[in-house]
Amino acid sequence: QVQLVESGGGLVQAGGSLRLSCAASGRKFNAMGWYRQAPGKQRELVATITSGGSTNYADSVKGRFTISRDNAKNTVYLQMNSLKLDDTAVYYCAAKTLWSAQYDYWGQGTQVTVSS
Repeated sequence: QVQLVESGGGLVQAGGSLRLSCAASGRKFNAMGWYRQAPGKQRELVATITSGGSTNYADSVKGRFTISRDNAKNTVYLQMNSLKLDDTAVYYCAAKTLWSAQYDYWGQGTQVTVSS
């Protein structure tokens, strides 16, 4: 019923920018966010945004990444600027309903690779 489809990943040099998109279908979500997972590392929260526009960022990306949401399109974006090598990871879109305490809907992920 529910699908989250990420796009926008790719290869970029350090200091460059990428914008990720996540198109959701099948349900409206109270909050959406981005997680990432690098090889050998645990999945970590990158940023979240509620339907009302409240945002939260991991310290590692604060000031460089911006999450935004188009509620009409049921789409969330992640603008990534000043990319670092450590930003290399698979980025996953996640979502939760008003009734859930957890982000329990997930996309398949999009690869972001930052090169030197």
